[in-house]
Amino acid sequence: MTVAGPTDDAPAATLIESGFALEIADAELLHVPLTLADLAHVLDLREHGIIPRGPAARLLGLLLEVHDVPAREFPYDPRLGDPYNCRERYFIGRIGDDAGWLHAGRPRREAARVALRLLLRGQLVDLITAASSFADQTARVAGDHVSTYMADQTYLQQAQPSTFGHYLMSFAYSGLRDTERLFDCLDWVNLSPGGAGCVNGSRLVMDRNSVAGLLGFDGFIEHTRDAMWQVDGLIDLLAAAVSLVSQESKLAEDLEIWDSQEFGYIDLAGPYTRASVLMPQKRNPYSLAIVRGASGILIGRLAGFLALIKTPSARSDNLIYAQGEVPRALELALRVTRLMSDVVATLEVHSERMLEELERGFSQATDLAEWVMMECHVDYRTAYQVVGRTVRTASQRGLRGMDITGAMLDESAQALLGHELGLGVRDIAEVLEPRAIVAARKVAGGAAPELTREMSASCRSQANSWRLRIRARADAFRKAEAQLLLQARQASDG
Repeated sequence: MTVAGPTDDAPAATLIESGFALEIADAELLHVPLTLADLAHVLDLREHGIIPRGPAARLLGLLLEVHDVPAREFPYDPRLGDPYNCRERYFIGRIGDDAGWLHAGRPRREAARVALRLLLRGQLVDLITAASSFADQTARVAGDHVSTYMADQTYLQQAQPSTFGHYLMSFAYSGLRDTERLFDCLDWVNLSPGGAGCVNGSRLVMDRNSVAGLLGFDGFIEHTRDAMWQVDGLIDLLAAAVSLVSQESKLAEDLEIWDSQEFGYIDLAGPYTRASVLMPQKRNPYSLAIVRGASGILIGRLAGFLALIKTPSARSDNLIYAQGEVPRALELALRVTRLMSDVVATLEVHSERMLEELERGFSQATDLAEWVMMECHVDYRTAYQVVGRTVRTASQRGLRGMDITGAMLDESAQALLGHELGLGVRDIAEVLEPRAIVAARKVAGGAAPELTREMSASCRSQANSWRLRIRARADAFRKAEAQLLLQARQASDG
């Protein structure tokens, strides 16, 4: 028969080394949030007469003192257990049995769940701010290049005439979507698990709104068991961070190619590059390698967390690791997003080089095929084949797309269809002019300069709206924390 009750044995050295040490490594992250959670818990129990005023005052005074102690100076020691155990041992050493009131109506996991959400809340404020700034900077630079003509690419091959501004706007829009996803995650994070007890609630907690209000949460998680063990919101949070950095990585990969001497489309600003210590000619786009590598790391962390949570319900393993893995993933996403914003903001764009390559290629072929279809009243497939053969012939002769003539189209039509299309005397220079093609793209969302300029302004306005909104949320969180500390000081003074 399994023996019930706690053991009198000291923890095994291997458990300390592999388990408690892991949690102690995360203690620095949770130090302040744990103290805030403790303060709110004690204030709530004091208000409802659960903790006598004297012990409550002494406990609150000690918690306020700990709040001001840097985590690295607090005596966290894996030999004593997890961070909660270390704090308990310290509190008992300072105020004796009065520290025992901290356990009333609340297991350690509830304290950790509350603390983790407080930590993630602050991180999300910073990441949302950075994501909206990335969208804003990208849209700003795009607005400066609405007439910087280039061949947009698919599979690293010329596709159709466009502009660098229109290309960049695709990343501004993705940045806005990721910002919105992060806001949704903030709504999930900012609900309190407080008052849930172990799984079925607590007889000592009269109103779960009390602790939630003291900590600045929007409300509490309805079901007490769910409050203790839910992880789906952490998946969403990691996925949103992965989405943000993955889009930045796509941009970084493009810029790394275009920064090469072979392309010469852009130059990264000097502070975002690193020289080779051996080869004097090399100026490596080091910042872009950081972004691309971070994307892979975050994808791995998301996959690892998904594997971790595939357990029976009410298990500690997923949250033990989450307390370190999720905050560190957000921290990496934050640093990378700030870096990518600076990279985009300081780009040097070589518009003449982009235009040179645009005019040298055949990116106008789709427009030419559509023109042949309309002018010659043939189906698009036929027009496509005629233009395709003409492009191949021009390429073999060392000509550009802009050099194609009506006579060349008739020559291809004769070979393919057995008759000409009557284009030999037509002047098709305007059809082949890349800038004219871009100017004609006036469908909503198209590459016409005036439309790209409007999209840039719209995205910047939305990004600013997100920033104002997150600033208001951050102010509310700071105000709640300041009020909590004030109430605790007043109560500790008797």
